[in-house]
Amino acid sequence: MSDTALLLDFLQQRNSSAKVETPGPGEEAVRDMIRAAIRVPDHAWLRPWRFISIEGERRRDFGLVLEKCLHQRDPTADQGARDKARNAPLRAPLVLVVVTAITAHPKVPAIEQRMSAGCAAHAILLAAEAQGFAGVWRTGDAAFDPAVMAALGLDGDEEIAGFLYLGSRCGRAKSLPDLDPEKFHSRW
Repeated sequence: MSDTALLLDFLQQRNSSAKVETPGPGEEAVRDMIRAAIRVPDHAWLRPWRFISIEGERRRDFGLVLEKCLHQRDPTADQGARDKARNAPLRAPLVLVVVTAITAHPKVPAIEQRMSAGCAAHAILLAAEAQGFAGVWRTGDAAFDPAVMAALGLDGDEEIAGFLYLGSRCGRAKSLPDLDPEKFHSRW
């Protein structure tokens, strides 16, 4: 199989893994993921993204933040919901927060900057998979919560594009349905 065919097969077979385990990506692997992320489309070179790693014991600390913020958003949240929020960062050895940094620009609207951050998140997932890791992109209410953003040190012009849970795939990759590209493509 040619290099092109191998690369296309890789891109066409990538899928998320909601369950990951140790080992997670080390410092060099994360650096390579970030290198991939910073090559995404970026109109006017605004670099509208940055990344925050949460690993080790800091995952427990972040879980406490998530639980506290959930309680602030919804004081009636039951114990199960609070436990789920507190334990969420423990689902993976590494939680990589993708942050969108919005810059006022006459030719680059905020939506383009958000899309660039989304491309960066996807590039990280691709780079993780290319290195033998797996992951899943999550958002949920916490991603849009100003208190969570403040706890992570985000500025007023920043927002969370997503939480990437990264580690080694648990078990086999899930089956992907065979989708017909023509159902998603038209000609004008």
